[in-house]
Amino acid sequence: MNKINWKRKLSSRKLWAAVAGIVTGLAMVFGLDEGTVSAVAGAVVSVASVIAYIITEGKVDAESVKKAVEDIQGAAGAVRDE
Repeated sequence: MNKINWKRKLSSRKLWAAVAGIVTGLAMVFGLDEGTVSAVAGAVVSVASVIAYIITEGKVDAESVKKAVEDIQGAAGAVRDE
């Protein structure tokens, strides 16, 4: 069974656009005024942008650390071989 990559899923702009669409649609169904609907949709998109940014930057930072560790291990190996 495949594991779900939640970081990737939660950083998807398509997911958050869909969530904003669902929230907007539900707000309209329940009769909320346009100002409230716009505010809620804007809040969902804003929060989604922040979440996507944080996850993406975390991945970039993790890759940088991984590369730095590999470079240090390579240098240490080269020193040992001399």
